[in-house]
Amino acid sequence: MNNPFLFSFLNLVVALYLCSSHFVAVAEESQNTSFSLPLRAVNLGNWLIIEGWMKPSLFDGIPNKDLLDGTQVRFMSTKLQKYLSAEHGGGSIIVANRTNARGWETFRLWRVNETFFNFRVSNKQFISLDNQGEGGNSLVANSDSASSSTETFQIVRNDGDPNKVRIRAPNGLFLQAISETKVSADYAGSSWDDSDPSVFKMIVLTDSTIRGEYQITNGYGPEKAPEIMRGHWNTYITEDDFKFMSENGVNAVRVPVGWWIAHDPTPPKPFVGGSSQILDKAFTWGEKYGIKVIVDLHACPGSQNGAPHSATRDGYQEWGDSYIPDTLATIDFLAQRYGDRANLAAIELMNEPQRVDLGSLQKYYKAGYDAVRKHTSNAYVIMSNPLDRDSKVLLSFAGGFNRVAIDVHYYNLFVPKFNTMNVKQNIDYVKNQRASDISSLTKSNGPLIFVGKSHITN
Repeated sequence: MNNPFLFSFLNLVVALYLCSSHFVAVAEESQNTSFSLPLRAVNLGNWLIIEGWMKPSLFDGIPNKDLLDGTQVRFMSTKLQKYLSAEHGGGSIIVANRTNARGWETFRLWRVNETFFNFRVSNKQFISLDNQGEGGNSLVANSDSASSSTETFQIVRNDGDPNKVRIRAPNGLFLQAISETKVSADYAGSSWDDSDPSVFKMIVLTDSTIRGEYQITNGYGPEKAPEIMRGHWNTYITEDDFKFMSENGVNAVRVPVGWWIAHDPTPPKPFVGGSSQILDKAFTWGEKYGIKVIVDLHACPGSQNGAPHSATRDGYQEWGDSYIPDTLATIDFLAQRYGDRANLAAIELMNEPQRVDLGSLQKYYKAGYDAVRKHTSNAYVIMSNPLDRDSKVLLSFAGGFNRVAIDVHYYNLFVPKFNTMNVKQNIDYVKNQRASDISSLTKSNGPLIFVGKSHITN
């Protein structure tokens, strides 16, 4: 097996099957299918959507790998011993007058290349050089985009201490903290002494590091990323894995994909083209070994939850009404491309929405259902329950559609109390306590319930 996680997942799949066969059978009475239920599925995470916590890591070869997109950093003037701060969280000047660092003193990186970055402040605006064309050298955080050169800065690291830095502004000069209220971009010196006003101590908040699809593709850049990603796609999951799953009772796979798949072969930067061809292989291998395929839109434009697996650039959840058309275009692409494949089990409209407006989500789910139905009347449409809402919140809404399932996720992995349990105890918990939760969602004339993820500790 090429994927070391498949074997451990198979144990979990058996547990989910044991706790779910009853409620799926009940729902099946009201929704005819062209394939047998329940589905005993493995989620093929970290294949076409990178999840950086999984091993082996692909991030080690990235230059300046501690400064990826979304990394949160703080800068302390070594002379003043005060932090740089965006006054009011943005919309105003940059100062160096804070003894303690919190939100206003924290900047999220947008990586331009190995050493050049944009700095996003807490109100989501960007730091820029003010009046550059007129020789200005003041700094403000009032730009709503990072679309021009005035928002691009270079972090120059000291050879002996990479966390001692100087910041070169777009005018070619370095930032200096002249006083607590005056930070300017007009220093031409080259000293690294702590008394130098252009020297800063950079604190990288490692506990907030994001390692997802955006970080790995933008980190390697357009020359190297295609080699890395295509090599990973072609080896992480192979035909042998599908054969193994089939021989061990798995009859379906859930394949997470990103919104850029609809733009193959030349998706927007920094994403790498070709993932649709790999998804084609999943369908072909599935047909050969009797495995159905659930295509899961795991990463939506704008990010539906701010998590690394949503391909967020900097950890903000920004999906909403303005992103619905682009998201629907991806669903339409997937339904058109795979709607006539005999082993298409379902299309999942979104993975794990969180902090999204429920009205916007339901509007999208209705439109997404219609998009799928243009191309197939047979495949299920899966609607993911919001992570931050009650698991029953979609029951009434979803009941108005035909061949719909609600996806609910259960995580032991990130809850401390489960760390003291062994694998068998975790599986027993899934079979017993989780089964009770799932049964409460079951209605004889309601939608099916699908457990798309259930992580356990080992």
